[in-house]
Amino acid sequence: MNSQTSFDKTGKLRPKWGWFLALGISLLLLGAVALIVPWLTTLTSVLVFGWLLLFGGVLEVVAVFWTKGWRDILLHLFGGILSTVVGALIVVHPDAGALGLTLLLATLFLAGGLFRIGAAVVLRLPNWGWAVVGGIVTTLLGVIIWRTSPFSALWVIGMFVAIELMFRGWAWVMFAVAAREISKAAGSV
Repeated sequence: MNSQTSFDKTGKLRPKWGWFLALGISLLLLGAVALIVPWLTTLTSVLVFGWLLLFGGVLEVVAVFWTKGWRDILLHLFGGILSTVVGALIVVHPDAGALGLTLLLATLFLAGGLFRIGAAVVLRLPNWGWAVVGGIVTTLLGVIIWRTSPFSALWVIGMFVAIELMFRGWAWVMFAVAAREISKAAGSV
């Protein structure tokens, strides 16, 4: 039992297994919804990102005028204008934004999947094999995105985000199960 309890030496995680389970189930449900309507998930993701860039850029440009006399103000003004323009372009042309974000998402999945595999192998938390499987799946999703872009940019983002959410949710469910088993063994249920 030593190897099972080494991840929770203080005992603070044991009573919270139900929250981990709720998180896992929530991520699984969100993933299922996203998988049912991948085109809507893609469009929503792209538009939210575009609006965030647009509003963030406008706020940065406005903030430039509050800081008169600051020597490096032009760099912030340029960054704000760039964010505003890119955000507006994404909002006006979400299909082109989806294409650009497809490549960004491929990079995120490749790097994130490899990181998750490495972290799981190094940390070896209970049921760590599931985190490795999730990392492998995430890495493969990144490779698939690169290979199918640009033709499937409108649905692939939504579908792969859904799959990623579902595997992340399953990893949390398995973590909760391990935490619960430790709680039972420690008599703290």
